[in-house]
Amino acid sequence: MKKAGLIASVLAIFVILAGYGFYASYAADTSSKQASSKNADSAKQDEAKLQNAAMVNGKPITMAAYRAGIEVLNRQIHLTGRQPDDKEMQTFKQKVLDNLIDREILRQEAEKRGMKADSAEVKAQVDAVNNSSTPYSISLKQMYSTESAMQNYWATQLSIKKLIDKDLGPKIVVTTEEAKAFYDSNPALFKTPEMVRASHILVKVDPSATAEDKAKALEKIKGIQKRIQGGEDFAKVAKEVSDCPSKENGGDLNFFAKGQMVPPFENAAFAMKPGEISDIVETEFGYHIIKVTDKREAGTMPFDEIKPRIEEHLKAEKLSKEIPNYVESFKSKAKIQILVKE
Repeated sequence: MKKAGLIASVLAIFVILAGYGFYASYAADTSSKQASSKNADSAKQDEAKLQNAAMVNGKPITMAAYRAGIEVLNRQIHLTGRQPDDKEMQTFKQKVLDNLIDREILRQEAEKRGMKADSAEVKAQVDAVNNSSTPYSISLKQMYSTESAMQNYWATQLSIKKLIDKDLGPKIVVTTEEAKAFYDSNPALFKTPEMVRASHILVKVDPSATAEDKAKALEKIKGIQKRIQGGEDFAKVAKEVSDCPSKENGGDLNFFAKGQMVPPFENAAFAMKPGEISDIVETEFGYHIIKVTDKREAGTMPFDEIKPRIEEHLKAEKLSKEIPNYVESFKSKAKIQILVKE
């Protein structure tokens, strides 16, 4: 089970592929006048049909939005290594359009009820994406080339979330018994590997450095080593001289498992006991002095520690079952025109 915030898990259920969220929002903002004009002549109506994949209560879902969704779909299919037949592909394309329609219906309902995300909420989400390296965040960064596009995307997503939370949130309850049952039934999800917590001091060496530059770096780390051996505080020295961003935390790298660090660094760290300080360790990044501060043996996360995340996961599962009927309650009253012929 991945660690994810409620926003991310909820949005993943009903807000369609991240790749085309912006286009739908943009279409609603920029094309509504054309779509709602009662005096548009037949030529303009024909043009609109070419530009739009569907209309929802007079608001357009553009062909650009639809095709962007298909593009994301094709990339996902490619990753599976299996090409669906024509019938399956048509089903997938229909799902893309259905999802865009559902999203627009929820957007309109949120707008009608005055549910908007404030600028601080939008900024927090944009910042979280920009500062994250998760696949989800990377996908969003790739799809939205401008800050404005990302802001529009999250403004819509968060307004829909407010709507969902208001109407469905009170109905979604996860008991301690349900969470414990999930914990007991999925022991493999809660296994933890052996981990070590370490701090380090780095003297950086560029991979293309000359022998002379490497020798200077080695002399520098030896000088630092003498200071540590002389009794100076490791964290204080790290803050003063380390070339790693971790210097701001006294060189602390927090806990890490095997496979997360380059082998020479990892081998040295896992071979030491808490409180021990390594000799000089050379890696592709340069020269290190490592101090192990804590260790955790392999084991199982306690239920009380993981309980909030289990509850979050189960709430998202329950919500996913409620949303189709919830969307249908609005959809059945909406005027929907399907224009795409693909």
